[in-house]
Amino acid sequence: MKSNIRFALIGCGKIGERHVIQILNHGILSAVCDTSPEKADSFSSQFNVPGYYSINTMLNDQPDVDVVSVCTPNGLHATHSIAALNAAKHVLCEKPMAIKTSDCKDMWRAACENSRKLFIVKQNRFKPAVALLKKWIDSGKLGKIFSIQVNCFWNRNIEYYKNPWRGTNELDGGTLFTQFSHFIDLLYWMFGDMERIFAMTDNFNHKELVDYEDTGVINFKFKSGILANMHFSINAYNRNMEGSITVFGEKGTVKIGGQYLDTIEYQHVEGISPEDVRQENLNNDHSPGIHINNHKNVYEYVCDAINRDVFEEKNVFQAIKTVEIIENIYRSAHTGLPVDM
Repeated sequence: MKSNIRFALIGCGKIGERHVIQILNHGILSAVCDTSPEKADSFSSQFNVPGYYSINTMLNDQPDVDVVSVCTPNGLHATHSIAALNAAKHVLCEKPMAIKTSDCKDMWRAACENSRKLFIVKQNRFKPAVALLKKWIDSGKLGKIFSIQVNCFWNRNIEYYKNPWRGTNELDGGTLFTQFSHFIDLLYWMFGDMERIFAMTDNFNHKELVDYEDTGVINFKFKSGILANMHFSINAYNRNMEGSITVFGEKGTVKIGGQYLDTIEYQHVEGISPEDVRQENLNNDHSPGIHINNHKNVYEYVCDAINRDVFEEKNVFQAIKTVEIIENIYRSAHTGLPVDM
């Protein structure tokens, strides 16, 4: 249901387009902002709202804005979120929360000091296949979890990196931040704290395009004893191939996959029949030209939290933890040594 919550958007790129659609469906779009005058003017004209080239100018000119949606490059999430929070606005920040744990903590401190709510986009948690797997884990349907395999096989070509911030250490941060942070979030959300991480990374096919790795293999040991492996690559030939999580438990094995964790590819679970699975709502909304996403659910959550004045702090702490885990993965890869969490 549409609310009277007023939103401003920072970052008029492809992710910003997704957010505008949801803002218009769930609230009121009051302003847009981008340091590129061409992008800001385009959004301003298309959606008939004021366009700004400076976040500070926008915040000063738009005192009635309730929420600022931050859709800027990863390395600017902290700066822009903190500016909005200090202007007494709630913030919805795209993933990753930031590319440094210290910046994440500064964001949370600004939210607390200004008594504002800070939301981090975690739309993959709302995917029906993901939610079903989470329900089975939490209810004990799979019994004791033994091990996990995560595959992230996508394609990122030269066209993708024509956007100047992409591929840079300063504003992008790494493949795990920009492409695959959602998978790290899901591992922590579903299976809890990690005890040890050992990672190896390399750049095989993107040396002229990115400052960091294009491939990695990570071993995790969770405090519960679960062993996990994650293989990620942006070298899938010509197109995205797979994004999957396979869970091996004493009472069942489940693989959720497809390109974007949108299907149950395999399930053999004690007491659960294929018909039981078919009865679950496993459909996602499709938008032309983009992959399946659940930003709709994110905006429903944000609007509900603001309207009812409720807030789950644990979601922010989990977002901070995701960044900390990724930092430790890179620390292990750079030193060649395991990292104890």
